[in-house]
Amino acid sequence: MTLTLFQVDAFTDEPFAGNPAAVCVLPKPRDATWMQKVATEMNLSETAFLVQRGETAFDLRWFTPAAEVDLCGHATLASAHLIWEQHYVAPDQPISFHTLSGVLTTEHHLGQIEMNFPAEPEVPLLHPPSELVEALGAVPTYVGKNRLDYLVVLDDEAAVRALAPDLGLLEALGMRGFIVTARAFGQPYDFVSRYFAPSYGVPEDPVTGSAHCCLGPYWSQRLGRNDLVGYQASSRGGTVHVRVGLDDRVILGGQAVTVMRAELLV
Repeated sequence: MTLTLFQVDAFTDEPFAGNPAAVCVLPKPRDATWMQKVATEMNLSETAFLVQRGETAFDLRWFTPAAEVDLCGHATLASAHLIWEQHYVAPDQPISFHTLSGVLTTEHHLGQIEMNFPAEPEVPLLHPPSELVEALGAVPTYVGKNRLDYLVVLDDEAAVRALAPDLGLLEALGMRGFIVTARAFGQPYDFVSRYFAPSYGVPEDPVTGSAHCCLGPYWSQRLGRNDLVGYQASSRGGTVHVRVGLDDRVILGGQAVTVMRAELLV
């Protein structure tokens, strides 16, 4: 039996930018061990596995090369893009994904794919671990933490772009990941960020949708606006539109491009 795998670049409107995700639509559920092996073989920051459960509903699971994760934005964006592109669902119909983080919905809106995600606001850490500062090699102006990640704020955009953290020290801190951010120099972006997740086999993630579930509420409070545009300043780079709601949800928006189709010969 062969299975078709697609590679989709998410949070970009051009190929070879944004964050690549593998997407596999399965005819029936597979066990986690098998999915993990496929994700490790793909060696992308995320591989998404889908099983259709209704006319416009799918089960969705996400795996890094090292572990399954509870929440992933760019592979959800890639999955929605592919489902519409391959005509599993008509483009004018929203899609519901059943995930470890509950039901996530996606729809087309004003030329983008919008995803309804849970907000993941951080709480301040008055005494962040000294190992964190040592690992980053930069002195933060603010450190917070949510259930998934550390949020680290630096003085300016240049400091974020120049960061070269000690990934081994970050991994030893035991969190899923580390969001590092600063206010952007100017339009069209409100803030910039980078994201590191070495304990999940992702030294630096190119563009991280789930990190914006934290970044959106943080910058919304400080900038006094609910509609924001973030740029993730990895080597590939990508743009994430964020709209912060009043119901503990955030709307993440972006585009995606399919760049590869392959056959899995197992």
